[in-house]
Amino acid sequence: MQRYIMLLLVFLASLLPAAAQAWWQPDWDYRKPITIDASSEGANLSSSLGRTPVLVRLHTGNFVFDGVNENGSDLRFVLQDDKTVLNHQIEMFNPLLGIAMIWVDVPEILAAEQQTIWMYYGNAAAPQTSNGQISFDPNYTLVYHFNGAADAPPRDSTAYANHAQTQPTSYIDGVVGRSAQFGGEAALMLPASPSLAMPAGAPFTVSTWVRPDQLIGEQLIFARREGAASFLLGLDQGVPFIEVNEQRAQAGQAITPSRWVHVAASTDGAQVQLLIDGNVVASLAGGLPAFNGVTAVGGDVLRAAAVVPESGANGDAAQEAPAPKSYANFVGAIDELRLSKVARPVPALAVDVLSQGSESRLVVYGEDEQQSGFGFGALGYLLGAVPLDAWIVLAVLAIMLVHSWVIMIEKSRTATRLEKGNAVFRERFAQLGTQLEALADAKPDASTQQALDKAPLWKLYTTAIHEVRKRKTETGSTVLSPAALDSIRAAMDSVRTYEAQSLSSRMGALSNAIAGGPYIGLFGTVLGIMVVFLGTAMAGDVNINAIAPGMAAALLATAAGLFVAIPALFGYNRILGRNKALGAEMRVFIEEFTTRLAESYGSGAVTEQPKKVKDTTSLAPGSNLHAQAPSIHQ
Repeated sequence: MQRYIMLLLVFLASLLPAAAQAWWQPDWDYRKPITIDASSEGANLSSSLGRTPVLVRLHTGNFVFDGVNENGSDLRFVLQDDKTVLNHQIEMFNPLLGIAMIWVDVPEILAAEQQTIWMYYGNAAAPQTSNGQISFDPNYTLVYHFNGAADAPPRDSTAYANHAQTQPTSYIDGVVGRSAQFGGEAALMLPASPSLAMPAGAPFTVSTWVRPDQLIGEQLIFARREGAASFLLGLDQGVPFIEVNEQRAQAGQAITPSRWVHVAASTDGAQVQLLIDGNVVASLAGGLPAFNGVTAVGGDVLRAAAVVPESGANGDAAQEAPAPKSYANFVGAIDELRLSKVARPVPALAVDVLSQGSESRLVVYGEDEQQSGFGFGALGYLLGAVPLDAWIVLAVLAIMLVHSWVIMIEKSRTATRLEKGNAVFRERFAQLGTQLEALADAKPDASTQQALDKAPLWKLYTTAIHEVRKRKTETGSTVLSPAALDSIRAAMDSVRTYEAQSLSSRMGALSNAIAGGPYIGLFGTVLGIMVVFLGTAMAGDVNINAIAPGMAAALLATAAGLFVAIPALFGYNRILGRNKALGAEMRVFIEEFTTRLAESYGSGAVTEQPKKVKDTTSLAPGSNLHAQAPSIHQ
């Protein structure tokens, strides 16, 4: 059993966390490595990108939400040099639900390489530094996260403050936090601000996530008009299209209803490109016309009918120009709307899809580390991802583990004491001859007597000697009848039965640990997997990096159940074997002692002296042999 304990200690020592490297500031207790993976194993980027807002999506599968402030005010993002602090904006932070969405301003993403940034947390006195105005580069003229008040228009996160003039139908869960729901009644109107004004041929990019609820008719997602000039982005029977001054280009196929799709349009002044999920699907030659007025999202720009000036000399009244083509308002949800006064490159828009979508391959989350210089380790990372329901199961298994180990250790020590006591008794008993009572009258030293008191064989011996002396006193004879010998054997069997019961006590608890531990662990795994899938669905992130930590943490319950059962199984078999050996030793001693008792005190122990027979060689010849020979019945 001591070997088992040493092996357990070695195993636990192997789980101790490794030492961390440098630390940014001592006021922050914890940090978490976040890897921007542009290699072939991750996003597989073939070209480097400059300043990029990267979404850090935290949930119970990759973050514990313990030790962090309730509003995330202590979050800091630092480059691998542990010196450069990155700007960030918290779009959503809810420790109760275990969900957080944070935009981190990464200065550069290198092609085909991995780079690590550190997320520091655990400083209760840290002020809030979340700021979207400095987290997005100044070429973004509008960024809507749709994370504001439910009864207010969306607010712009950039420094240009291009807040919406109207509000959508409602706000619902989206790809990244909240999204705007459009019911087809009215468009979301953007202001006619100087920062949104565009000269003719100016570069421009619009990007957003859309989830159409129906694909009927021609629905507009984004619209700008200035007199007869127009720029439209929409869906024609579900097929995405761009239209500039009634010149249209569209994708080759319709998008799937009720599914989130990233739609973008970008122009560098020479052509206008339409991108779906980061891929160019259509383009128009030329640039965009000049725009200075309002912009519509989820519908068309409301405008008055153009008036044709008077002509000729007949004084006829002015006539209205033909009404523009009518488009339907968008029905569905829109999330993460961005406008830029530059042409965002295709790889940058593809990275937006990779980092913001539900299957992010760009961002990889590592194990949390503690400021003391020691990280949580692999086991600590798994424990951090264990949900509350599985924690209850692990607590039950921990109690079973401690209980079973206490029983095994106590049983092992008891068997050792009994075996040593029996060995001492056997050595002294072997020195006895026919004087079976001599050992009971001996006065051994204290240590020998202490060993004898624990020996089952000594208890059997003293019980038998007590019965022998009691009968000798009662009958006044040293001879024991067969009935008396049977009674003494019965008394010894009674003691043996009590000793066997004592040896087998609490063995049922080990049986329960062996049989029940794996099933209890499996129960915790099932609960953990259910919670992980629920949390992943709520977070909208179904990639393997999001699911794997939670699944591994749930499987930890099954491993814990086996960790309870396997040592208990080995210990049970070992203790059972030693108990059987002790029981067999007691049975053998009873047989041996009762046999020797019958030899020394039984009725056959005192016999008549045999009669002497005359020597037949002294008889004279012819004598009567029959007369002198003893009778065969004598």
